[in-house]
Amino acid sequence: MNSNAMKIQKIIAELEQWAPLAYAEDFDNVGLLVGNRQNECTGVLITHDVLENVIDEAIDKKSNLIVCFHPIIFSGLKKLTGKNYVERVVIKAIKNEIAIYALHTALDNHSKGVSFTLAKALGLTDIQALVPQENTIKKLTTYVPKENATALLEKLYQAGAGSLGDYDQCSFTTSGRGCFRGNENTNPYLGKKMIRETVDEEQLSLIYQKNLEQNILQTLFKNHPYEAVAYEIHQLENKNQEIGLGSIGILEKEISEIDFLKKVGERLKIEYLRHSDISNRKIKKVAVLGGSGSFAIPSAKRNKADAFVTADLKYHDFFQAENQMLIVDAGHYETERFTKKLIHEHLIKKFPNFAIALSKSITNPVKYFSDGKKE
Repeated sequence: MNSNAMKIQKIIAELEQWAPLAYAEDFDNVGLLVGNRQNECTGVLITHDVLENVIDEAIDKKSNLIVCFHPIIFSGLKKLTGKNYVERVVIKAIKNEIAIYALHTALDNHSKGVSFTLAKALGLTDIQALVPQENTIKKLTTYVPKENATALLEKLYQAGAGSLGDYDQCSFTTSGRGCFRGNENTNPYLGKKMIRETVDEEQLSLIYQKNLEQNILQTLFKNHPYEAVAYEIHQLENKNQEIGLGSIGILEKEISEIDFLKKVGERLKIEYLRHSDISNRKIKKVAVLGGSGSFAIPSAKRNKADAFVTADLKYHDFFQAENQMLIVDAGHYETERFTKKLIHEHLIKKFPNFAIALSKSITNPVKYFSDGKKE
């Protein structure tokens, strides 16, 4: 038996711990799109998009799991007749028992994900989320006998509760008196049934990321001494800089708009850049959003960015610059070009002795034409 054998589910579990699907955008289609997670994994192929030639590459490499950034299935499929590239990819994957797993906006929203990697490539520091995701932080409050409080807190910490930015094991404890009475069907941990009991208790309050809720509640119920656990969950409106779309940071030295455009072109390996008017401002604070990012132009302006780098901008989007910042369309694939390597580096680190390969296929559908003439 292969000592490195593992189920596809083990790879998926690691991906979902790294980039939880709970943080993907509502419009998106992420996770396991094709295949059986209980099959033994023979190898992993990482790609930006899944096309037919990528399936062929997986077959050649004997890899039965493709981890992609963009989902090949985005809207519903009503038929599988092979009439378009999406259907042909799905049919070929099923025929060859190849699973397809997509990360997309789950990784877009990661604090060290797509846009962070783009920001680092452009030389930005002090990087934060440009559009922090709302409603991601919750608070758990529970009540426990004083002598059980420390042990329960430790278990909740281990489940991920009490993490705040670069700090963990954060909680707040209030001492008080708890009162309860169990009926004839109860088996109380303290006191006797049908008799009111008053106990010295601790009120424990811990915040947590919403994707951890199920595990935290299971931990609470498993380790709380009471037969019936009293607890409260509150949705917090606090901004969460750990999760969100886009990034914003600063350059080490301010540079001219022309030099900034040259830097973007060189780092992203793109010869043609679409941009708003040059207004002779200096560029120091820069916002970025890998892929389609026109919706974040107002956020970049509110954050007083000198430049905003994204993709898929329409004609009227450039008017929003209003001489307040430089807007740059650097191409969808180009602004996400580091994503495939990011996924590969993460999985190699977690599974160093397993067959994990980068696809050699360049899946960018956009080509550029130049007749060599200069205006």
